[in-house]
Amino acid sequence: MIDWSRVRQLRDEVGASEFDEVVQIFLDEVQETIERLHKDTARLELEQNLHFLKGSALSLGFDRFSKLCQDGERNAAAGKSGDVDLAAIVKAYDESCTVFVAEKTQNLA
Repeated sequence: MIDWSRVRQLRDEVGASEFDEVVQIFLDEVQETIERLHKDTARLELEQNLHFLKGSALSLGFDRFSKLCQDGERNAAAGKSGDVDLAAIVKAYDESCTVFVAEKTQNLA
């Protein structure tokens, strides 16, 4: 679910002292984008929002979440926005956050 090698790479790129702040910024931006997804009932900006979420997820090492966003982005680009399971995407994000918080200390030691 979490690509811890990517998380360690991010920590090394930004520095250990800035890492928690950078992670919080990513999480805040992802949450804002998820809120936009819920408001975009016509799914007019679905592809763009999923593209952003995919990139953020990859940066954070949220592997499963990024793959679901990528699949949704492809469906939206193909004109199949109605086929995108937003509930599954949001659930994967929530589960990834839970695992990230629970296992962060042990995997980044």
